[in-house]
Amino acid sequence: MSVTSPVPHKIIGVAVIWNHQKQILIDRRLPQGTMGGLWEFPGGKIEHDETIQECIKREIHEELGIEIVVGEHLITINHTYTHLQVTLTVHHCHHVQGIPQAIECAEIRWVDLNELDQFTFPEANIEIITALQNSKK
Repeated sequence: MSVTSPVPHKIIGVAVIWNHQKQILIDRRLPQGTMGGLWEFPGGKIEHDETIQECIKREIHEELGIEIVVGEHLITINHTYTHLQVTLTVHHCHHVQGIPQAIECAEIRWVDLNELDQFTFPEANIEIITALQNSKK
C-alpha cells in the first residue's frame, strides 16, 4: 500500500496591472518548467511574515522592474492542478513608474481587456479574466 503525499499548496499574490491607457500587463512564462509558454498575470509566492500586498509589490519589482500601487482585491481563487494546489489572491494594481522588462519571463505585453481571450492562460487564470470582464460590465 502506497501513501501518497499531499500536493504542495502555494499562496500566490497576483497583480492585474493597469496603465493610464486602461490596458493590462500580462507576461509569458519561460518555455521550460511547469506551464511553460503560457501567458499569466504577474505575481509570485508569498514569503514568511509578508502581507499579500507586500508580496505583489515585491514580486512585480523583481520580475518586471517596475513600481506599482496595489489597489483593491478582485478575487481569490483556489485551484488544484494534478501536481499543485494554488490559492491566487488577485488585486487590481496601477503602474506608477519604470518600463516593464522581461526579467523572469519570456515576454511581456500590454493588452486591452477584450484581447485577453486571444492568449492561452493556465486554467486557474480563466477565473481572473471572467472576474475582470464581469467587473467592467
